[in-house]
Amino acid sequence: MFALAAIALLVALGLALARAIGGPTVFDRALAANSIGTLALLMLAVFGFLTARPEFLDLAILYGLLNVIGTIAVLKFFRYGDLGNPGEEEAGR
Repeated sequence: MFALAAIALLVALGLALARAIGGPTVFDRALAANSIGTLALLMLAVFGFLTARPEFLDLAILYGLLNVIGTIAVLKFFRYGDLGNPGEEEAGR
């Protein structure tokens, strides 16, 4: 059962990779990259269950948190041009 889930995740990973390469906009490619990260997280969890090593689930959770933070940082960079505070300009400028 888990082997079938792993095969389905590999197929979905291939489709997401095709979308990441050929996406029409930067945001579509970033969304596809986030989907690849999520599918990798699921593959890691399934691999942990296939090998009877539940500590892989802890690694998958950590990878998921890093995936979310990284996606937010990349999207902020593409929208504002830097990762600094995009607030109001200083009055002295």
